[in-house]
Amino acid sequence: MTKIRIGNGYDIHQLVSDRPLILGGVKIPHELGLLGHSDADVLTHAIMDAMLGALSLGDIGHYFPPSDPQWAGADSLVLLTQVNQLVSDRGWQIGNIDSVVVAERPKLKPHIDKMRDQLATVLKLQPNQIGIKATTNEKLGPVGREEGICAYAVVLLIAAD
Repeated sequence: MTKIRIGNGYDIHQLVSDRPLILGGVKIPHELGLLGHSDADVLTHAIMDAMLGALSLGDIGHYFPPSDPQWAGADSLVLLTQVNQLVSDRGWQIGNIDSVVVAERPKLKPHIDKMRDQLATVLKLQPNQIGIKATTNEKLGPVGREEGICAYAVVLLIAAD
């Protein structure tokens, strides 16, 4: 049996007014927020998809479909806890996570440590097991035009012995 598995995830949501901006479980001051059925936390969603993908378990839409009213406004950290339990129940644990959030604004560097700590707490990891980077899209495409924010994540899972 393979002792390690790697998964990657991606998510993008549209920026709109009258919604909070939540990334990595942290509410970030900004005049726009992300539109989605849940809290639209693209970073947490990308991490969940990477975790599920590493074990060929589909994507978050399979477990938390936007057509299901019970997930309306859901806290993505609660969903992340459930995905982490699925991974654990199958005998795997997270080795590390690497991620990048792509947004023109706001500047995310001041919030990265808090995002890392929040995710580490929920996943029962050390903060140094979670990498979060932020970049812009150099004004290109929908993210560059500030129409949305996206995130990419890679997760290494290790077989728990």
